[in-house]
Amino acid sequence: MSEFWLISAPGDKENLQALERMNTVTSKSNLSYNTKFAIPDFKVGTLDSLVGLSDELGKLDTFAESLIRRMAQSVVDVMEDSKGKVHENLLANGVDLTSFVTHFEWDMAKYPAKQPLVSVVDTLAKQLAQIEMDLKSRTAAYSALKMNLENLEKKSTALALTVCLRSVCKGSGMLMPQPGAVVASGGNLFTRTLSDIVSKEDFVLDSEYLITLLVIVPKPSYAQWQKTYESLSDMVVPRSTKLIAEDNEGGLFTVTLFRKVIDDFKTKAKENKFTVREFYYDEKEIKREREEMTRLLSDKKQQYGPLLRWLKVNFSEAFIAWIHIKALRVFVESVLRYGLPVNFQAVLLQPHKKSATKRLREVLNSVFHHLDEVAAASILDASVEIPGLQLSNQDYFPYVYFHIDLSLLD
Repeated sequence: MSEFWLISAPGDKENLQALERMNTVTSKSNLSYNTKFAIPDFKVGTLDSLVGLSDELGKLDTFAESLIRRMAQSVVDVMEDSKGKVHENLLANGVDLTSFVTHFEWDMAKYPAKQPLVSVVDTLAKQLAQIEMDLKSRTAAYSALKMNLENLEKKSTALALTVCLRSVCKGSGMLMPQPGAVVASGGNLFTRTLSDIVSKEDFVLDSEYLITLLVIVPKPSYAQWQKTYESLSDMVVPRSTKLIAEDNEGGLFTVTLFRKVIDDFKTKAKENKFTVREFYYDEKEIKREREEMTRLLSDKKQQYGPLLRWLKVNFSEAFIAWIHIKALRVFVESVLRYGLPVNFQAVLLQPHKKSATKRLREVLNSVFHHLDEVAAASILDASVEIPGLQLSNQDYFPYVYFHIDLSLLD
């Protein structure tokens, strides 16, 4: 399981024996894998300052977790074509997240334990705030580029195109293979751009009297179109229709007629459930669109590598900071719960399976029930607020407890 319980108990002889009992029971019952979780001795300061830090660390914990989940999702979004390799980029100090948590060591270089706790927390908060600010700016630029590209691709090359060979079989009215048509797999001929489908040869251009229209015909009505299109209006050029593209629902046909009967032809076509697609061949516009697509693809390729590298490095930094915040929370709540001098033992438990968590909780509550009176007395003392107890209407833990859930990163 990608779930961890970070707990602490007083470090006196009685409670160290309780921890041993916990390890024995959980091991024999195959409930969890337990390891000691080393936390440095920090400068405690005053009780009032610890109470303030407790509240601040709770907020910072929530913020850090939210940030790493957003960064993980950003990695997924960026690696859209390689999602099977996402976890290769979600590492902490070059190792998988589970290994980092189970082998956690406080980073004295980044967060010196000799500094006041307030300074350590401030360093973590500023680091995460900077990462979030950079994340927003970097992903916003990439997302805007990606959206522009997707909007263009929806109209053109995002649709898989394969050569389709169709024409009118002489004397039968049936469609048979002939070079020139295109299949837009999964496309929508009503909305997509046609610039990558049509060619100059499909149209009568620069004529004062004639015009070529594009008509979308449902697939079941192909035969009807072939039989009736010449008679939908006067002045339709005989044998001027050609299937140039089709999607899952229908085909795109050309038809040439005199300009003065356009409105009449559109009306009659609509009555027969044929849709005239408004399109005018503009070579300059088609060229501009193709150049824009090339530019956007090039920009996306250039941004992909640097953004992914940044996400990989800073996800690691944010995750490492988050686990340090968890360690700080355990320290602060343990001092508030168990008092001075500082003497407690932190343990990391990794439940073996989801179905065993209820039994594991029962074992812990049983082993540490003797802490209940001390904890209850602290809770009843209205002058001291201890957010780290993490109480709810349903749960009460006589020991310091925090939860680390990596499953949402899967």
